[in-house]
Amino acid sequence: MIIKEGKGILGVRLQDGEDLLDSIKTVCKNYKIESGIILNGIGMLREVKISYWNGKEYLTELVKDPVELVSLQGNIGTTESDGDPIIHIHVALATKDHKMIGGHLSGGKINNTGEVFIQKLENILLIRKKEKNGIMGLFPA
Repeated sequence: MIIKEGKGILGVRLQDGEDLLDSIKTVCKNYKIESGIILNGIGMLREVKISYWNGKEYLTELVKDPVELVSLQGNIGTTESDGDPIIHIHVALATKDHKMIGGHLSGGKINNTGEVFIQKLENILLIRKKEKNGIMGLFPA
């Protein structure tokens, strides 16, 4: 992983085989990002887990073959209890036959390369906590 920081924005270059979500969590811990915006991401992924929220639970599908990471965006908050980073990302992926698939990113490894840009939020703390209906919501503090 290669990281460059400038004026609240981090450019992160990920290498083949790195776990995308774990890598972003590592960046958050190392750069003390409690709240942030994942501005975008491009590259390739493999062994991708994408999920769809049906109102009660996530339905997850595994895409083993490499796919183009066409779009990645999300947010970074912290848990109410221990302050650990919670990464919430949605992706659009292109298969080798140019079909688009996407949803909530539940996991995936970098295939060849990946590039992600993260903006730190200053003076805004995003806390992810469980609501009465059981859904995890993001609350500005």
